[in-house]
Amino acid sequence: MENSEQTWGITPPISSALPTAAETQSTHLLLEELRRQNTFESANETKKRERVLADLQRIADEFVRRVAREKEPQNEVLIRDARGEVFTYGSYCLGVYGPGSDIDTLVTAPRYVTRDDYFKYFPSLLQEMAPKGAITDLTAVEDAFVPIIKFEYWGISIDLIFSRIATLKQFPPHGQLNLTNNEYLRGLDDRELRSLNGTRVTREILNLVPEQSTFRLALRAIKLWAQRRAIYANIIGFPGGVVWAMMVARVCQLYPKAASGTIVTKFFQIMKSWHWPQPVQLKRMDEGPLNVRVWNPKIYKSDSYHLMPVITPAYPQMCATFNITKSTMEIIQRELERGFDLTNKIRDGKLEWKDLFVKHTFFTADHRYYLAVIATSTTKEAHKIWSGFVESKVRVLVGDLERVPSIAVARPFNKGYERVHRVRNDQETEEVQNGSLAYRTQDDDSEDESKVNKENGVESKTEVKVETNPAVKTENGEPANPDVKSDPENQNANIENIAEIPSCGTKIYTTTHYVGLELAEGAKSLDLSFQVNAFKTMCAQWEKYQANLNYLSIQTVKNTNLPDDVFEPGEVKPTRPLKRAAAMKRNASSEDNARPAKRPQPSTLQTSATAVG
Repeated sequence: MENSEQTWGITPPISSALPTAAETQSTHLLLEELRRQNTFESANETKKRERVLADLQRIADEFVRRVAREKEPQNEVLIRDARGEVFTYGSYCLGVYGPGSDIDTLVTAPRYVTRDDYFKYFPSLLQEMAPKGAITDLTAVEDAFVPIIKFEYWGISIDLIFSRIATLKQFPPHGQLNLTNNEYLRGLDDRELRSLNGTRVTREILNLVPEQSTFRLALRAIKLWAQRRAIYANIIGFPGGVVWAMMVARVCQLYPKAASGTIVTKFFQIMKSWHWPQPVQLKRMDEGPLNVRVWNPKIYKSDSYHLMPVITPAYPQMCATFNITKSTMEIIQRELERGFDLTNKIRDGKLEWKDLFVKHTFFTADHRYYLAVIATSTTKEAHKIWSGFVESKVRVLVGDLERVPSIAVARPFNKGYERVHRVRNDQETEEVQNGSLAYRTQDDDSEDESKVNKENGVESKTEVKVETNPAVKTENGEPANPDVKSDPENQNANIENIAEIPSCGTKIYTTTHYVGLELAEGAKSLDLSFQVNAFKTMCAQWEKYQANLNYLSIQTVKNTNLPDDVFEPGEVKPTRPLKRAAAMKRNASSEDNARPAKRPQPSTLQTSATAVG
């Protein structure tokens, strides 16, 4: 009885009612729809993941053993009992992974094993101890915010991070190390604390929901909805997987006995009306053993600027949504409103669950104008690093754009488009750097020049040459293309000033991020030169930027000029509408010409010079 009356979270439940027959049936239908949507993987694939994790545990033990042998070769007991411990976090740990999901993985080791040891030994051990050919695309990023080794193991993407446990010289037997113990945080640096945080947060979330199976099914539905609506990407400025998990967990706490279908419906009802910036919290703040900062807007001014704070439940508590901007918050709230309307109709039997998971219309209908942020590199290895950096800064550009009075919303798409091109001369190189897809090749590994193919979707088509007072034709009384300035007017002022242009016949790698622009009411022109130049300067000042390897261009793109590869089969690419004048002319030709002549109307709109590039 005591357990049934337990309060989950920081407030009493809204309702502890048991599911009705209709709610149980709705949950059954939701499960069937999620299976049709292919969100569950096969038992064989799950066993494959388990074998991969077992291999990683075996490699982690050998890693610690080698370090022990090197540092204390005479300590036979230490070497004999040396072991690491592998943990998971994210979707795999939460139990909501599906086909193609990666496995977020943490390797922990005793205090004598350092991060330098990890990057010195672990990559080579992976190649040495894994079955031949199992490891591909191995990349170590030592100076990342959270240092990481990324690779694929039997086709499964692995993100592997590391931390010492500074209070332990020897680990207990496998399965007995409990990372939720705050004492294990002592003696760690900031990067190690961040590495441990993922597993600690995930475990806490599972511990703080009334019924894990209910939570997991509801979270699968919300994750699929967020992905389909293109509002799932922490690095870009939308909630990531752990944030959606915490928001769903909070609703589970408020309805502790509800079925999963009801949790999904209540999720939209609760979250669309949430009184931001009141934080979403799963538990009260913990006291901890460290003199570290925890989220507190009363003490830290910067915390008070968080628009939609969702607070991690593990000490030290942090805001997981610090990078949400005004624009991404606006889009999230629109989608929550839409989800609320749809789930109400689903509950009433007017719609089905599949209607909740309809794909976004970011490219097909939502915007007329876009910025294309194009990161270019001359080698595949350099591009992994450069494009990742640019992606992490897109939200900074969005923040600058939404402060422009003529822009109502600057919406970043939640993923970039990676492309490979083959160029034969400097002119083609420059065209690709500025957005052309005319030299794109479909197969990165092919050396066959016949693979080079010309496409109609060329982003650079939207480039407008600098001229004085160009006339812009109008459509239905509105400018056909508002004057959008992106790069500075001085076309030679590009920060890149690339010294070494790729030689003829070489490959160039690009990743393009699109930002959809909603213009403020009445906006006729837009000068983004300052914002674009500031963004490019910031990126060029990165310590790893190399002018001979990296290039950054920002282009304006009209919806009718979007490249074909952003549209999936069945989607209709926007087309240029018929001009009003042409329609009037056709109408006039079929009517009696006896009507008195009207005063001629201006057909052009004068705008200032433009510079895109």
